[in-house]
Amino acid sequence: MLVVVISPTNFFYFIVCIMIYKALSFIEDQTNLYFQGLIGPSTQKYVELGNIAKIVDSGDPTDSGGNSEIIITLVNIEEDRISKNPNGIYRKVDRVIKANPKILINLYVLFSAQSSDYPEDLSRISKVIQCFQSTNFFTQPSFASLDPGIEKLHLELYTMNFEQVNHLWSTLGGKYLPSVLYKMRMVVIADEANQSGGGLITEIQTKKNAIAGTLN
Repeated sequence: MLVVVISPTNFFYFIVCIMIYKALSFIEDQTNLYFQGLIGPSTQKYVELGNIAKIVDSGDPTDSGGNSEIIITLVNIEEDRISKNPNGIYRKVDRVIKANPKILINLYVLFSAQSSDYPEDLSRISKVIQCFQSTNFFTQPSFASLDPGIEKLHLELYTMNFEQVNHLWSTLGGKYLPSVLYKMRMVVIADEANQSGGGLITEIQTKKNAIAGTLN
């Protein structure tokens, strides 16, 4: 029998990758639902996760893993230190939890159109912008398909200057495609196995009041 031992650190990063994938898969599903409402049902996905760099490098759209016209690619991961709780103390119902501070992650997500029809590519990118102009804030109570481990997702259009656009597409392979970049806040990553806690303080009794209560 093969036994695989995973260190706590490696296991935590494994959980991080799963949460990021679930967040991106949710966005993929929501974008496809929006496209279906605009264009109509389809046997193929209008939008799917994929590495646009492979398509740019090979020139073959099927390298994305399918024939979708819009490819979602994660191009950067950023920790949001401003919103971070440095003490790592959180209230959960009637308990106080002490743990390492949660990691608040922003994902930079690129939507690229990769068909051979340039006007249609522009139209598809416009529909992506419409989609997240319509709804750009997602929470689990409002969207049952959002994983319970993800508190919220907030997408905002991220505008790059020409130098940044040139650098991004040079990194991806050099061939620019009609695209739009979104900053997705925030995926909360926490290692729940490394937590301690106790009950909330519901009453404070001073020494003077305690003595008076004993005498009475």
